[in-house]
Amino acid sequence: MEMLANGLIAIIDRIGENWTLALGGGLIGALFGAFAQQSRFCLRAATVEFSRGKIGEKVTIWLIVFTAAVAGTQALAALGLLATTEARQIASPQSLSGAALGGLLFGSGMVLARGCASRLLVLSATGNLRALLSGLVFAVVAQASLRGFLSPLRETLARPLTTVSTGGNDLLVMTGLNTTQAASAGAIALILAVITATWSRAGAWRTFAAFLVGLMVPLAWLFTHTMRGIVFEPIQMNALTFTGPSADTLMLFLTPPGSMIDFEVGLVPGVFAGSFLAAWLTGQLKLQGFHDGASMRRYLLGAAMMGFGGMLAGGCAVGAGVTGASVFALTAWITLFSMWLSAGVTDWLIDRRHEEAAPATPPFGVPAAE
Repeated sequence: MEMLANGLIAIIDRIGENWTLALGGGLIGALFGAFAQQSRFCLRAATVEFSRGKIGEKVTIWLIVFTAAVAGTQALAALGLLATTEARQIASPQSLSGAALGGLLFGSGMVLARGCASRLLVLSATGNLRALLSGLVFAVVAQASLRGFLSPLRETLARPLTTVSTGGNDLLVMTGLNTTQAASAGAIALILAVITATWSRAGAWRTFAAFLVGLMVPLAWLFTHTMRGIVFEPIQMNALTFTGPSADTLMLFLTPPGSMIDFEVGLVPGVFAGSFLAAWLTGQLKLQGFHDGASMRRYLLGAAMMGFGGMLAGGCAVGAGVTGASVFALTAWITLFSMWLSAGVTDWLIDRRHEEAAPATPPFGVPAAE
């Protein structure tokens, strides 16, 4: 820990605090993007597979990412290298109503857009123009929900029920568990997920890549926690999330240079670069567009729902569903449950029924699964 802090201090002396944060976000994002592209990690794919009564490679890949993030984060906390109580999800009041409603919107949106926020970013780097345009719409709506004309609606929906009424947002405190017990439970769950991945024939490389994707969450927690202790200006301890950072990255191009440089702004281009390099090195770059107008409307509606839902819930499928859950934030688990529920219902209402009626024709002009 001391060695990491000393190394970061040396970098800060050369390029400054903000650029060091952005560099760390970029490097962690690049690793996340590369391994997410190789593992094909995707919550939307996992929820659809599960809702259709199957626990196959898509579910197990998501489970490996999730359990690795939880086990790694709690292990750092148990070793005294991380104070999870300083995380934004725990340290400040959160909206329970926003978590539930936002999760429902986000889950339906990611089925319509055929990918969550992080998956759209990864796919866009490989040449998927559907994902690129959907990602831009997602970022615009997220920014409008954060500071624009949709922010009053978001605040109204988030206000009715907050963690103030529950006495906090820390599930470990509520259940009386400690970080050692949480880390042990996470490790056991990870082992079971790996066994399931072997049974489902997910492949050794995909399984290992998914494990590394999950480890990016505790690595990001450790980096921002360490930076928090050595920088002069106070910063928020955070890990991986894509709703707020996508909005901030969009605004970076509309504001004076250097005015918004931080960890989260470095994260988004880092993920894009890492995914592009992984796809390029493995020969998976390919330009893809919309099939027709109906397909385009579906994607853009889904992206807009994710932008508003993610900001209302306080995070996306990764930000709330993995990062928030890794510190056992109550709202994150509510959001994650809502996403799985609404994704399964949306798949049944829109995709599965049409596939059963006309199995040879993708619903609404949607191309084959990414």
